[in-house]
Amino acid sequence: MSTAFVLIRAEPGCEREVYLSLLDIDRITETHVAYGEYDIIARIDFDDEHEMAQTLIGQMRSLPGIIKTETLIAVEV
Repeated sequence: MSTAFVLIRAEPGCEREVYLSLLDIDRITETHVAYGEYDIIARIDFDDEHEMAQTLIGQMRSLPGIIKTETLIAVEV
């Protein structure tokens, strides 16, 4: 299983709605509100790249209130 962290910038005033919407997506295992350039951090656990892309593009990016995402795929060293 692999992990990705998605940094999310939400429209001002929509942070709570985006956060709550993310909780309904099965592959998201953690969601945190943050201060700084990004408003929310979500963790996705996935078995393959297709599953990650489906979660990120098919579900997350289509949520109302999301302006921008940046995905960081975790690797072992």
